[in-house]
Amino acid sequence: MQKTIKKIGVLTSGGDSPGMNAAIRSVVRTCAYHNIECIGIYRGYQGMIEGDFKEMGPRSVNNIVNKGGTVLKSARSLDFKTPEGRTKAHENLLKAGIDALVVIGGDGTFTGGLLFNSEFDFPIMGIPGTIDNDIFGTSHTLGYDTALNTVVEVIDKIRDTASSHNRLFFVEVMGRDAGHIALNAGIGAGAEEILIPEENLGLDRLLESLQKSKASGKSSSIVVIAEGDKIGKNVFELKDYVEANLPEYDVRVSVLGHMQRGGSPSCFDRVLASRLGVKAVESLLEGKSNYMVGLQNDKVNLTPLEQAIKGKSEIDRELLRVSDIMST
Repeated sequence: MQKTIKKIGVLTSGGDSPGMNAAIRSVVRTCAYHNIECIGIYRGYQGMIEGDFKEMGPRSVNNIVNKGGTVLKSARSLDFKTPEGRTKAHENLLKAGIDALVVIGGDGTFTGGLLFNSEFDFPIMGIPGTIDNDIFGTSHTLGYDTALNTVVEVIDKIRDTASSHNRLFFVEVMGRDAGHIALNAGIGAGAEEILIPEENLGLDRLLESLQKSKASGKSSSIVVIAEGDKIGKNVFELKDYVEANLPEYDVRVSVLGHMQRGGSPSCFDRVLASRLGVKAVESLLEGKSNYMVGLQNDKVNLTPLEQAIKGKSEIDRELLRVSDIMST
């Protein structure tokens, strides 16, 4: 028998991403629109175990659509990985009268939600929030567009100093398992080479490309590297290798790090978060569970959580070709 949902909990878990606050706002206001109570759960699954709950209404999410990070905070919970921790979390949800959960995060968040559902038959709906854009079932995750704009803006600034000093810059961006940020930001910022985990360029081809750039009259170069690229052990060893083999280059490294996660979300991410939040709540009210809401061909669709976790987001092969042509 379908469970009647009168109160929905919302949490953010794992790494923060711009747009999470806009998604929280959307969930809260969609609940209010349907006369459903909404409870904010602080610090992700750890807050669920500790009962760190707060009732949220339309006015409690004023002025957060433009803010990065997450007002509900985020934490990685070791306790939730234990049966005892999950049992305690379930008891707290029942005590608070919460009937269903919207979880905002990435693979780890969805894996926790899926396990929780399998143990307690508790309705779960996922919203993908990660700047890496590495979740199957959606063309865009929350924060990805904002991170791209942040990276392009920074590379534009780095190019100013690279051109002034005839330097080669290695710019490392986030993307341990996926090269979406590196590939798109590299094309957008006019990088000479882009190194991503999905494509092993090889040291010889990199050197050959840099030599060709020098021979063609380029006085400076930008190479964008995803942190998970396999060409070298790390970006600093890669710098040393290039300097040893191409002494004519003055090489610098810039690791962009966590600045990519911060900042005010772009309009795209704010609109996406609003659409996904509405779909998540309304899907729960329709009796659906164990799905992730995502964007496919500009339509908001549902993907089974298990598929979202196990599936692999594919790099756009056409963009690789565009990148090769643009670096000529």
